[in-house]
Amino acid sequence: MHFSRSITVVGCHAEGEVGDVITGGVLDVPGKTMFDKLVHMETKNDSLRQLLLNEPRGRSSMNTNLLLPPCDPRADAGFLIMESDDYAPMSGSNIICTTTVLLETGMLAMKEPSTKVTLDTAAGLVTVTAECKAGKCLSVEFENVPAFVLELDYLVNVPGIGQISVDIAYGGMMYVLVDAASLGLKIDNQHARQLVEIGEKIKRATEAVYTPVHPENPGIKGFSVLEFTGPVTEEKGAKVATNVVIVSPGRFDRSPCGSGTCARLAVMHCKGEIGVGEDFTHRSILGTEFHSQIRGTTTVGKHSAILPTVKGRAWITSFKQIVLDPNDPFPEGFRVADQWHMPHN
Repeated sequence: MHFSRSITVVGCHAEGEVGDVITGGVLDVPGKTMFDKLVHMETKNDSLRQLLLNEPRGRSSMNTNLLLPPCDPRADAGFLIMESDDYAPMSGSNIICTTTVLLETGMLAMKEPSTKVTLDTAAGLVTVTAECKAGKCLSVEFENVPAFVLELDYLVNVPGIGQISVDIAYGGMMYVLVDAASLGLKIDNQHARQLVEIGEKIKRATEAVYTPVHPENPGIKGFSVLEFTGPVTEEKGAKVATNVVIVSPGRFDRSPCGSGTCARLAVMHCKGEIGVGEDFTHRSILGTEFHSQIRGTTTVGKHSAILPTVKGRAWITSFKQIVLDPNDPFPEGFRVADQWHMPHN
């Protein structure tokens, strides 16, 4: 049988968040840097993301990572992160999935007890250390690009809610951070629909009055994610908190969110709530955990910034061959509002 596309994919999830990895069927993408390649995919070849992430092959709660040769000679591999509505410059759960697939499938040599990997991302080089035993990645720890705060306690008027205070920070993606309790909200599955609806309203209201721009790469701008934060407590000498990230087009990140953890660490450090070297455990809506700390500080443009490190786990779930029949009436898939959050106009 003839197919117009055939894509080899390794299924994977990191602490609950799906981050499948394309290992075959796509040649290299034009561009001198990984960010150039992201822009090329976004503007000239977005049909691949649509094919894999829209129904019937995909679903709203998943991501797909495209392995590519690195642009930076210091890197072992490069990859692009495709989400439901856009391409993320950097994502913690996706880098954990991608590293796990690279090592557990033998695309990169695994060394025990630990393997160091450098990955070329659209946000910059990221160094990863995987704890390995008997052919398995027991954990993956990544040293993320600098995270920083653009605005603290920024006031936004949200239709139907009123004036609220948000923080705006970069952790590999641009985040709107909101204290859930300040709105009388609780982070749990029972309030999922309410959290998504309110989160998308806040994000749209913030977008209308503020456009975040990365000072070193003005191509990284705008919001696609909002993070509801829970209170910080202490367990066994470590700071612990729950969060939930609302990912466009309106669904929960199932993991504790790696770039969201970095953005929150930047906000906490800016407010004097955590110092360099202190342990911080971030929990997801599922109760899964990322363990993190600030390894140092730096500056990005005019902003004071932190150097965050985050550790989590991933598991391979499947080996798939995704195909497109040339007669398929949905070559770029489709979305139906019962599963895809489609706000009222």
